[in-house]
Amino acid sequence: MTPRALTIAGSDSGGGAGIQADLKTFTALGVYGMSAITSITVQNTVGVYEVLDLPPQIVYDQIRVVAEDIGVDACKTGMLSNEEIIKAVAKAIKEFKLEKFVLDPVMRAKSGDTLLKESSKEALIKELIPLALVITPNIPEAEELCGFEIKGLEDMERACKKIYSLGCSAVVLKGGHLRHEEVIDVFYDGRGFEYLKGKWVNTKNTHGTGCTFSSAITSYLAKGYSLLDSVKKAKEYIQGAIENSLPLGKGHGPLNHFWPFYSFKR
Repeated sequence: MTPRALTIAGSDSGGGAGIQADLKTFTALGVYGMSAITSITVQNTVGVYEVLDLPPQIVYDQIRVVAEDIGVDACKTGMLSNEEIIKAVAKAIKEFKLEKFVLDPVMRAKSGDTLLKESSKEALIKELIPLALVITPNIPEAEELCGFEIKGLEDMERACKKIYSLGCSAVVLKGGHLRHEEVIDVFYDGRGFEYLKGKWVNTKNTHGTGCTFSSAITSYLAKGYSLLDSVKKAKEYIQGAIENSLPLGKGHGPLNHFWPFYSFKR
């Protein structure tokens, strides 16, 4: 059967992040992609200029009709900007038993613009984290969730344990913001740590890295891989997407989601 993956996230008019990045990733990795749009952003490589949140019932209904008709092997969330949308998504995940659920706790765009209202953070923690098979925060997001600064590997391990205690089944804490020559992501599932190493790529074209990584994990879960194998394979995919990133726009350019097949001329 064709593997099926659903992204529940915001739309990026610049095409580098959000559902656009997710659907590109699903396609590149051989998965049939579906989407439930939560917000429409007026966005490019420089910043986010306007955000229009969709009604929570519309968000829920997008998930419902897809789950009832096509079916969902794995799903992920990205931008969920308010408490009402978070609750609608949590309701759908429980109602349609979407157990392979990857939570990307999107809080800010690459440009630094806020995408999750401060008042909604508690809803994310209470409503969605306990449902997640895995949560994929970066360093700033983990600091928001944990309430302490993360400076190195020991802090990352401590943060993983703290986030795991919120009820998810596993955590992947991404280490790219620490800016070492070797980028280390930390995986924790309550039993032990796995350290996923990658090469630091000196580029400003990193728009959509978090979206792409979480959607790659979702893709491999939809194809039947174990969680840890899905994370490892997603790490390999995102490394190549960054190394082959595209110098487009005046700010943080996008990744090349189709790097396994071809590279665009620079």
